[in-house]
Amino acid sequence: MLKKIILAAIALSLSACSSIYMPVVPNTPMLSNQGEFSAAAHISLKGNFNVNGAYAVGDHFAVIGNAAYLNSEKYSKDLEHSLYEIGGGYFRNFGPDNNRILEVYAGLGSGKNIKTSRTYDNKEMLLATDVQHALYKKTFLQVNYSSKKIDTVRVFGTQLKLNYGMAWRLSYAETKDFTINNIAQANEDNIFIEPVFFTRMVLSDEFQLQYTTGSNIGLKSRKFLNAGYSIFTIGAVLNIGKKPKIK
Repeated sequence: MLKKIILAAIALSLSACSSIYMPVVPNTPMLSNQGEFSAAAHISLKGNFNVNGAYAVGDHFAVIGNAAYLNSEKYSKDLEHSLYEIGGGYFRNFGPDNNRILEVYAGLGSGKNIKTSRTYDNKEMLLATDVQHALYKKTFLQVNYSSKKIDTVRVFGTQLKLNYGMAWRLSYAETKDFTINNIAQANEDNIFIEPVFFTRMVLSDEFQLQYTTGSNIGLKSRKFLNAGYSIFTIGAVLNIGKKPKIK
């Protein structure tokens, strides 16, 4: 019995190693004018699927929406996570040929994290199962700087057209209805700094492939709502409705 109690305690401590909070891939639509629409889809090596959408309601104002979903089932741990965000903000093109873009967005979000951890003995007999269930809400402020100036890189004899950008996010998250094995836990909050960098391979004026990488820094020391995940995704971006340049 003592062995089972110890193993269950170890399983519970291991279930706390990864965070309740998982950052979404920031929306970086690189908008230019009223009526332009951007849609993007990204996936990480862990199977975290992200989608972004943005629409320019004016020549400098836009609405955005983000969503992420992960459902991972493994021998000793299952993880289901979802996150939804809505927001709006300001964008402006500037610089040579108006190919630099500054975007500032703010918004709200809601997330859910369900993690199931299982402990087995050396004969692979199930000893304990721990289920962590948490809902959380968040707010965010985001600043993007990107460039539509195209750099050409030669890789294996092929000319690749690339452009670059970055996003800085400040997110505040707070859990609610947080339970472990249906036992209520103390809610936690945290402030996250989320710097993200991306590179786009330009296939056409409307369609690009995107590689995104970033980190997640928690400003408060928390047991469950901590900076347990970073961003590493491959995706695609579609922009339609951009007005042609007037020469």
